[in-house]
Formats: sequence, structure tokens, C-alpha cells
Amino acid sequence: MAYIAPMSIPSIEAGIIKPRNLTRIVVAMSGGVDSSVAAALYVEAGYDVVGITLQLYDSGGTPARTGSCCAGQDIHDARRVAAHLGIAHYVLNYEDRFRHEVMDDFADSYLRGETPIPCITCNQTVKFRDLLAAARDLEADALATGHYVRRVIGDSGLEMHRARDTERDQSYFLFATTGEQLEFLRFPLGDIGKSEVRRHAERLGLAVAEKPDSQDICFVPGGNYAAIIEMLRPGAAEPGEIVDLAGAVVGEHAGIIHYTVGQRRGLGIAASEPLYVVAVDAASRCVTVGPKVALLCDRVRLRQQQFIDPEASLQSTGDVIVRLRSTHPGVAGHLTLLDNGESEIRLAQPEPATACGQAAVCYRGNKVLGGGWIASMERSSELRQTTAV
Repeated sequence: MAYIAPMSIPSIEAGIIKPRNLTRIVVAMSGGVDSSVAAALYVEAGYDVVGITLQLYDSGGTPARTGSCCAGQDIHDARRVAAHLGIAHYVLNYEDRFRHEVMDDFADSYLRGETPIPCITCNQTVKFRDLLAAARDLEADALATGHYVRRVIGDSGLEMHRARDTERDQSYFLFATTGEQLEFLRFPLGDIGKSEVRRHAERLGLAVAEKPDSQDICFVPGGNYAAIIEMLRPGAAEPGEIVDLAGAVVGEHAGIIHYTVGQRRGLGIAASEPLYVVAVDAASRCVTVGPKVALLCDRVRLRQQQFIDPEASLQSTGDVIVRLRSTHPGVAGHLTLLDNGESEIRLAQPEPATACGQAAVCYRGNKVLGGGWIASMERSSELRQTTAV
């Protein structure tokens, strides 16, 4: 259920021991309503606010396209809001680094048979690494964003918690935030519901008060991933075979970039029961399909796991709640760190497999422990015996 708070003027406190008018808060302004309200609330609270907008990709001459960020109309909207608030505003051209760090990685991940999450990669690199450095160059005391997540001082130090508005919570996308970054970051919307944010935008006279939220990946208009991959890696989509669980050929495909684990639609196969993509093998260009039960797994292997507090990583092992997708409510599991630098989560109950390249994020209560990239999802011998396919 969405968190609906009563309309009130939020108490915005940056937690910095300086007079507010001498405390510089750089706000990452995407041109949307959330970051605009974040900037406006800090201005209203008396802080020295500076807005920064990143130009991340060439919008292709479509400035009016909605449902995106960091190009065209969005940069214009961020400028309008900054002018309305009377704050300095800078646009930084990060197109080259965004192409290298995010877009190229996106394409290469699909060619490996994975399904990436570029928003996490962008937060991990371009935004919370490069933008944070730019904020420091502007002598900022903190960098604020419009993310729905909470920065909490816990018993052992700073912690990241889920947003009060659980339907808007974005902690899944920020699991790779480091403790050092969290020290510098501020999230003023973590205790505010989305409906209240829009009411604040109206109260403060922001032109973006009714602007639609971003929906697509910013550089993938219309959700056509394959077209972007073909553009970035021409000729990369090679045809291959679609096989069943026994290895029998049941169809052909035009490239593994069109498929992801769990996919049902668009297979082009006539069968007596619904079939789902169970595996994508890049080396053989083979897509394996099977019944829904074949997706069930209870072991998750993670690579490049990262804990917000690295010194507490050993304490993070044990019982956790793990989210396997951004829309996943979470399932109980047991986290174990392995000697090879990876980690394993044993799920308390089987879950449909999630594609490699997605993230698994671990929580205790509302506290984000950290997470990693899914290297594989497997079936234990016990599960194989009880769900024979």
C-alpha cells in the first residue's frame, strides 16, 4: 500500500554543522518532479543550493519525448526549475563516459546472454562516482538526489533504508552505494510519499508538477532493446536454435539479444503448454525453453557483491531478505560468503529464475545490507527431486 503522508512542510535537515546559508547542497536535477522538489525544499529551508544536470546521451532531436531523463526536454525543464528557484545551474556533458560505462556495458551484457540493469550501473559509476566528484569540485557539503530511499544513522553508523513509501522505494537500484558515498549523499524524499511530492511541486510553483515519471531506460525509447544493441554492436545478433529441456530443436531465433530468462511472449513456438525461456547460452547461441516449473530455483550465486559497510560484510552473512528483481517483494534466504570471492544465497522457498546480470539485493528489515550481480540461479538436489520436469 502506498505511503500517503499528510500535507506538511517537511523538516529538511542536511545534518551538517554549519549555518544553512553557508552549507552548499548540490542537487542532481534530472528535470523530473522528484529532483526538482528536492532542490526546492533545500532552497526553502535556507541552504545554498546549486543544481547540476547531466547530459548523458544524444536525444536524437526528440526533445519533447516524455518518460526519459537527462536529455532534450529534461535539461530544459531542469533549467526552468533552477531559474524559478533562483539557483545556479550547470549542465555537464557526460555523453562519452555514459556511452563507455553504461551503454557499451548494456550491449555487451546482452551479447553474453545476460539481462543487465543499466540504471544501477549508471548510479554506481556516472552518478555516484563522477557526479559526486563534480559536486566536491564545486565545494559542496553534500550531494542530494530525488531518489526514494532513506539515509539513517544506526547503532553502528550510517545505513541505507527503504523509503517510507514502499511502492516508490528505489533502494534496489542503489545497493552498490559505498559507505563513503553515503556520507556525502542526502535523500530528502525518503520520508515523503509521491503524491505529497507532487503537492509540494504545485505549492512551490514548479512547472514540472504534473510531468509524467520516467518509464523507459533513458537511452532505449519505446523499450526496443534489440534496436539499441544492433546500433551499438552492428551484426551482433546472430541466429540460433531454440531447444527444449531434452535438447530437441523446436524452433529458430534471430539472435539471443531478443530473449531473457522467464520470457513467455514472442517465442514463436506452437506447444501444448505455455513455454518459457529457461536458459540463454551465448557460446552456442542456444535458447532453452520449458514449462514454468523448470524456472524454479532455490540457489543464487552472486558475483561482484558489495556491502555498504565493507567491514560489516561478515556480519551480513546469515539470514536475510533478498529481492531478485526491482518489483520483487523479497524472499527469506541465507547468505554465505564463498572463498572464491562470490557469495551464495539459499532461498527458503523456490523462486522463478531471474536472468544473469540482474541484481540480488539483501536486507534486514528495512536496512539495505548490499547485494551483487546474479551469476547463476540453480536447483538444489532436493528441489530437483520434488519438481521433476
